[in-house]
Amino acid sequence: MISNTPKAPYYAVIFSSTLMDEIEGYDDMAKKIDQELESQEGFLGAETARDGIGITVSYWKDVNSILKWRDNELHQLAQREGRLKWYKAFKLRIAKVERDYGFVREE
Repeated sequence: MISNTPKAPYYAVIFSSTLMDEIEGYDDMAKKIDQELESQEGFLGAETARDGIGITVSYWKDVNSILKWRDNELHQLAQREGRLKWYKAFKLRIAKVERDYGFVREE
């Protein structure tokens, strides 16, 4: 589902990754992280796709909200587990969204 973000400006955190062959515990942690995100101040939404390479874009009100999420205890645990067990490689990018437009077709 495409996130319903507010009028720009806001921020996007782009997390690209490739997974190891064995990822035991990954899906459970992803569900916990999704639940935790919903309660984070400044979190606006997220979109995820995976087909060989995984890309998750999360949207944030401001940089301070992103920094608070970075320091979240569960998120730090997920980061450690990811580095140790789940990811072959990852890259994180933070961008300021200056323009936002599109539409949703009503069905």
